[in-house]
This record gives sequence, C-alpha cells and structure tokens, in this order.
Amino acid sequence: MALMNGPEFAVGDICNGQSPIHAIIGETESSATVILSRTTGPFKIPVISPSATCECLSDRNNYPSFFRTIASDYHQSTALAYIVKHFGWSWVGAVNSDNDYGNNGIAIFLKTAQEEGICVEYSVKFYRTEPEKLRKVVQIIKKGTAKVIVAFLSQVEMGNLFDQLSIENITDFQLIGVEAWITAKSLMTPNSFQVLGGSLGFAVRKIYIEGFADYVLKKFWNTAFPCSQTEGNSSQYVLNCSGYQDLIALKNYNEDVTEQRYSSNVYKAVYAVAYSLHSLLQCTKQGDCEKGLTIQPQQVVEALKKINSTIKTGDSVWFDRTGAVVAQYEVVNWQQDSDGSVQFKPVGYYDASLPPDQRFVLNTENIIWAGGKLKKPRSVCSVSCRPGTRKAAQKGRPVCCYDCIPCAEGEISNETGLTVLVAILFYSKKDTPIVKANNSELSFLLLFSLTLCFLCSLTFIGRPTEWSCMLRHTAFGITFVLCISCVLGKTIVVLMAFKATLPGRNIIKWFGPAQQQLSVLAFTLIQVIICVLWITISPPVSYKNMKYYHEKIILECSLGSTIGFSAVLCYIGLLAVLCFLLAFLARTLPDNFNEAKFITFSMLIFCAVWITFIPAYIKFAGETQMLVENLSQNIIESPIELEQGESQSIDYDSADSDTSDETVAFQ
Repeated sequence: MALMNGPEFAVGDICNGQSPIHAIIGETESSATVILSRTTGPFKIPVISPSATCECLSDRNNYPSFFRTIASDYHQSTALAYIVKHFGWSWVGAVNSDNDYGNNGIAIFLKTAQEEGICVEYSVKFYRTEPEKLRKVVQIIKKGTAKVIVAFLSQVEMGNLFDQLSIENITDFQLIGVEAWITAKSLMTPNSFQVLGGSLGFAVRKIYIEGFADYVLKKFWNTAFPCSQTEGNSSQYVLNCSGYQDLIALKNYNEDVTEQRYSSNVYKAVYAVAYSLHSLLQCTKQGDCEKGLTIQPQQVVEALKKINSTIKTGDSVWFDRTGAVVAQYEVVNWQQDSDGSVQFKPVGYYDASLPPDQRFVLNTENIIWAGGKLKKPRSVCSVSCRPGTRKAAQKGRPVCCYDCIPCAEGEISNETGLTVLVAILFYSKKDTPIVKANNSELSFLLLFSLTLCFLCSLTFIGRPTEWSCMLRHTAFGITFVLCISCVLGKTIVVLMAFKATLPGRNIIKWFGPAQQQLSVLAFTLIQVIICVLWITISPPVSYKNMKYYHEKIILECSLGSTIGFSAVLCYIGLLAVLCFLLAFLARTLPDNFNEAKFITFSMLIFCAVWITFIPAYIKFAGETQMLVENLSQNIIESPIELEQGESQSIDYDSADSDTSDETVAFQ
C-alpha cells in the first residue's frame, strides 16, 4: 500500500485517487503474486510477473490487470501427462507443493492423466514448513511400487524432498520435474546425481541477451557492492566490505549467467512496460515523446493488452486473452559429464505456437535415465497377460492393476474394439482354424456392412438435398438388411451344423459357403427392389417445414411414399424376427455352438429398440424427429456389432468387462 500511495504520503494528507505507480514487475512465486494482484486489482495497477505460472492467475474476473511473461501451468501440466504417456508409463506417483502453484498444477496433470489412461498410485503434498508431513510423503514413496514420480514442486520444496530422499538413501526413481526446479543450480551437490540423476522435465527456454554478462560483472556489481572500489580510505574500505568477503571471491565468476533462464522473462517484462508507455506518450523512433500527458494505470493495462513488438533478442512481446505468453519449453535431462559435473542437456522441446502434431518433440536416444542408466525404466502396476490368460480386476485398485488368471476350458483371451479393427484382425488371421471355423466369408461381409451402416450417419449432416434425402433411408435400409442377412446366414449354419452331427443326416452340404452367400444376396436384393420402387414412384425430397414452429423454418426430408418407408422397415423387422426365432431354437446347443446364444440376445435387444423407435419417430416432429432416427440407427447397429464381437467364443463374464464390446454397445 505504501508503494501504491507514494513515499511522501503522511497522516492528514488528502488522497487524490491517483497512484504514482503505473506498473509493478513481480512477484516471483505464484502465491505471493496472487496476494499482490488481488491488492492492486481494484486500483487497476498492472502487475507483470516473470515467473508466476499458476493457472489460477488466468482468471480475468479476479485478476483483470495481471500479466506474465511466462506461460500458464496449464500447458506444462498437460505436457507432463503427454511425456508420461509417450514413454509408456501407466503407473506413476505424484508429489506437489501445498500452495497455489503445486495444487493447481497437479490438478491439471491428474485430470489429463486420467483422460490419457494413466493410473496414479498416490498423490501427496507438503509445504516447506511441514517436516513431519514431508517424512510421511517419503515413506509413501518408499512403500510405493511406481518407479516414476511426477514432482510438481517449487525449488524450496524440491530441495527439502531431495535432502530427505538422500537421508533415506532412496534412489532409482525416475523423476519428472517442472520449470521451478529442473534447472536449479542449488540442487547440484556432489551427491545429487544419485537421487536426481536422469531426471526429465520442462525448463524455461534459454535466450541469449547480448551484453548481459558484461553488465552483471561490471556495472551491476559495482553498483550493488560498492566495496569493490579500491580507491579511497583503506579503513573505510575494510568497514564497507566486511559483509561481502564471500562475494568478492566470486566477482569474476560468470558461468551461471547463461543459466539465468528467468532473466529473459524479466527482460521482456521491462520492455512490455516500456513499449506501452511509449505508445501512450506517442514516442517516435527518434526518442521524442509528448510532454505534459497524464497517464493512468488503467491506460497502461489497456496498452499492454494491445502490445505486439519485437525486442533485441528477436522474441515477440505480446499477451494472449489471459495475460500470458505462448508456452515454449525445453525438455532437459540431468546428465553427468566425464568429470562428474551435472549438466542440463536439452533432449526435446514443447512449443504451443506450432501445429498440434509438431508441438512436442523428444530425442529419446539422447536421454540418460534414473541412476545414470541407459535403459528406460518400466513403471506398470500389472504386466500384460500372456496368451491363455485373462485380466481380473483387483478390488479397490485402479484399472491398471489386475491379476492374470487362466481362461476357462473352451475359451480364448482376446481384445475387440471398433468394427474396422476387428476386420483387420480377421484378415490378418484368416488362415487360422478359429477364423475359418467362424465362417470367415460371412464375418467379413458382416463387418463390411456394419462399416457402411456407420457411414450412413454422414447423410444426416448438412442441408438436405435431393440426393441426401434419398440416401438417408435407402442406403441404411439396404446396408442394414445386408447385416441382418449375414447374421441370419450364420444362424442357419449353426443350426444345420448341429443337425448334421446326428447319424444319417447330411444337411450341411445343402447350405455350403456358396449357398450362404447366395442367400445373403437374395435377401438383400429384395430390399434393393423395394428401395428402387420407392425412389422411382415417390422418392423422399427436401422441403421446408413450417408446420410445427411459427418462428423458424426447418429444412428436412419428407418421406415421399409412406408405404415405401413402411415396407423398408417391415422387411428389416421380418428378417430380424426370423433370425431371432431360428437363434432361439438353437439356444440350447452345446457351449461350442454358443454363437446362437449371442445372436438370440442381440436380436432381442434389436427388436426392443426397433419397437421403441417406431412410436418415438411418429411422436417427435421436425428436427427432433431426424435426431431420433439417426440415434436409433446407431443404437440398433450396436447389438449386431455386439454379436460379431462375441461370436468367437470369448469369455466376457470376467472382471475385465470394460474392454468388451458389451460395454461399448450399452454406452
């Protein structure tokens, strides 16, 4: 408050409502910056921080006059999850500082990690003044099974954690760090590589500032420490320099100047204020400015929002809508030179200004891992199950943790996903006995027709046209009949295969592969004829519906011939009922013929959805009717996909049901 009021404000003086301060450059840590920005916010005084990265400061409602020359932690936290996923670590631990910086940053990481399928064994936090809590954190790390730890800590907390890990002799953990500590010189001690060696993390991009090293060693040194002047009274020199003896020995040391990564951010902050003031004062390139102008802090805030200039380092100075700059990080790796010194080696970068597929680059061959090892560590809760076994979830633990138990007799372990992937799997294994026994010709045709059914949804996108209106119903009607025909053919094959095993029966020869394909073609051809007659006599057309809403016009497709539309639906329903009846007759076949059970269940669900769809389609009108139709098409495809996924005698009663098509179908 004294800074904002001015140095000569005394009791009894009247406040004129104008602050002599037009901008404040600082603070360094997020929590202190939050307090500062909340205090100066009501007075519209801009605060420009070179290193406060908390995402909470992006809230323009609470911090309308806050700016920073460093990116928000949103980008760093998200990139941390990407780097963990990139190396295949599905089981990690998380430690963070118990302050605004750590809590907000780790929250974004945990959310992104969950979205990327990464399991977090533990997430613990402590503050620099809580040694007892720190010891508990170290014990949790020690007892944990995760070999990778994401440390979202400030430099002070990281120093405390490092000391405690060294005392407990806890090593060989792969640490993933943040810009606050990953390049901190204070952590580089003779024994630090045993604990922190191989650490990976994001660092503020290093930028060379011309003349900065000379300025530090000469002008700044002589100004900050006047005892370096040897002229004058020697007794006075000894008196002035008595408190600087340790620093005088470092007067000509300049090796750490290049590692002052935040200095470029301070440099940008100063230039941002300077350019804003020059703009308000209407300064020319020759240095002439308007005199006598009164500038308010609010004007500086508005000028900072509009600034877009290039400074001497070649970087642009501008702020996005949250008051931050674009995220640009170096990925650094703690490595040890031949002389034993620790170096921060760049092994990649993250640049949010680039296209999404080019933002994150890593050179993995240049990375040294935890403990100075050349082999990447492995961090998983459970290893992949071997063939012949299946996953069984462990109660009360994340999905990454499971037991591998043997498959039951007559069952195989497999994973199924989207239709195209199943088709690729079938094709790659087309010569194996299980694919041949599963009627591969009809299976390929079924998967192909299912893919076409999914693509039919595209005809509902965009403004209705003559062609899209005709394709909406006819294309789906034909492709879905093709699906049902394939399932019907499979049902007949299963039924006949069992009947053929009875003595004196030779039925299967009358329904071989050729007959199966011809039956599918015949069933589909009937639907084609119905659709051709429909679009020839009275096709669906685009029209403007003004019947249901007076305030708007709905562009939609009329059915044309209601009889034609009903015929398409009835034929699909007829084939589904026929398929259900035949599958129902074969439901009691032995386990080796369990495909009939799955077909029965799939057709039952299909018929239930189909019966529900018709009254819903009639009841809803206009744009809602189109949504109901499109949604129903996708829902009724799911039981068919379910049947195809389960037709391989796969055990879906296991605890690992989240990977089965059954879950996908009902979602």
